[in-house]
Amino acid sequence: MILTENKPLAPFTTFGIGGPARWFVEALSEQEIVAAAVWADEHGAPLFVLGGGSNLLVSDAGFDGLVLKIGLRGITAPLHPDASGQVVYQAAAGEDWDQFVERTVLDRCAGIECLAGIPGTVGGTPVQNVGAYGQEVASAIERVRAFDRKERTFVEFLAAECCFTYRHSRFNSTDRERYIVTHVDYRLTPGGMPTVRYGDLHRALAESKPQNAELSLSEIAAIVRRIRQSKGMLVVEGDPDCQSAGSFFKNPAVSKEQLQHIAANSGKEPPIYPIENRGLLASHPLLEVETSLKSEEIALFKVPAAWLIEQAGFSKGYALGRAGVSSRHTLALVNLGDRNGQTGASAAEILALAHQIVATVEKRFGVRLEMEPVMVGF
Repeated sequence: MILTENKPLAPFTTFGIGGPARWFVEALSEQEIVAAAVWADEHGAPLFVLGGGSNLLVSDAGFDGLVLKIGLRGITAPLHPDASGQVVYQAAAGEDWDQFVERTVLDRCAGIECLAGIPGTVGGTPVQNVGAYGQEVASAIERVRAFDRKERTFVEFLAAECCFTYRHSRFNSTDRERYIVTHVDYRLTPGGMPTVRYGDLHRALAESKPQNAELSLSEIAAIVRRIRQSKGMLVVEGDPDCQSAGSFFKNPAVSKEQLQHIAANSGKEPPIYPIENRGLLASHPLLEVETSLKSEEIALFKVPAAWLIEQAGFSKGYALGRAGVSSRHTLALVNLGDRNGQTGASAAEILALAHQIVATVEKRFGVRLEMEPVMVGF
């Protein structure tokens, strides 16, 4: 285990923001993960597990503890389908997520093709229950292997034991900071059809493919990447809109009464998506089709946070100091510095803009937006 002191963290994040880690280790094996976790416990040091750095904001002061970067590599690909006709891929937590998706798509295995282009690593996908364009990893995950810091042993969780809900799992809620993911198994379907549920996908396909034309997994993955890039949600070197943490706010779930309040204060009905629920958000709110306010059987609705932000007066390109709203998508906050000789934005500036947006949306619509990135060192 190679321990480094005062390691700058900004280069490890897509935001390009943040101070140094007091101590830093990159683990290339499960044994090194154990060693780092034990070292942190013995020295009374807080431990933060770093993956691809795509969904976090590091404070300007940095992290006064040990940052453990997961560098485990390796993908085990199946030779033959099992009795169910499906195959199980095992991917190490440090593998690049988009490259893993591309591997499965080239193998013509369906199940995660709509998650192409998402930055980060494999290990972060079960933690956040990553989802986009009509799919969530919860529907594909078979098993998660992790190191239990409390018991100091390795454990494996089946998907049903991970407590997946919308952008949540046991790993970022009830058991936050207890487990360090090392490998994830994904159950996919060889020769399966791509998932086309999301409105943006339907519209893109209508423009590029003849009606009823057969779709390949590769085509769907490529279209998803193009859509993500058009919104500044694809990491492209040199693209100023890519200095972000992706979606900065979660889409809120609101009641019918809140919808009526939103409509009254905006002068128009908001776009809404149904969430079937029994007191909690459903595990797979995937159907992204606009529905009517007249539906009686739906208790909660998902409202696009981007729409609320725009209606509150924050347009694309809005800036507050060196922090800004993406010029292509109001859901992303961006670092406007680090270009043309300017100093990069600070974490404090990003949070000031975020708090301004949250306060304004809540004042106008009575809905408090929840920030999505992980906050480190605050």
